[in-house]
Amino acid sequence: MKKSKASDVAILAIFIAIMVVVQLFSQFVINVWPFPVKPTLLHVPVIIGSIVLGWRKGAFLGFIMGLISFVNATIVTTPTSFLFSPFQPVLGTQHGSAWALIIAFVPRILIGIFPYFVYKGMKNHFGAGLAAFVGTATNTILVLSAIFVFFGSVLNWSVGYLLSAIVATNSLTEVIIAVVLTAAIVPALEKSRNRF
Repeated sequence: MKKSKASDVAILAIFIAIMVVVQLFSQFVINVWPFPVKPTLLHVPVIIGSIVLGWRKGAFLGFIMGLISFVNATIVTTPTSFLFSPFQPVLGTQHGSAWALIIAFVPRILIGIFPYFVYKGMKNHFGAGLAAFVGTATNTILVLSAIFVFFGSVLNWSVGYLLSAIVATNSLTEVIIAVVLTAAIVPALEKSRNRF
């Protein structure tokens, strides 16, 4: 039991390290990426961690994803930083909004919970892919919906704009990447963990 817990903590630390590397790499790629589609990959380790380590550790990884988003938005000022950090002023004001913490953390924590239960009901490649789809959709739909609810009037978003943003090219690309990677990686990780 102790060996298993130590192993899970080590794997959790590896997932966190992967997330930090993916974030740093993504920041570099976004600056030089010549194409209009700029998918994020930070949610993929959260989804895989949720499936392999369980929903509690998955939720923790989701919290780490939210923390990375919050810290990045606090340090790097962009036109949308106020959406993820209360320390960045909302457009047209001199102050931030605490609602940014909800956007930064809640959807990301749920990314670490939902995939576990999806995969638990269907432990195969298809189940892993479906779990990745659910995790990615959770991120996209909840983040954009929260932005619409809390800052829609500031951004002049309509319901039509929200729906088009949810099914935008970035979202589809993120789903495809997450499904392919998760369906390939999860069964291999499960086999290797069962050997020890």
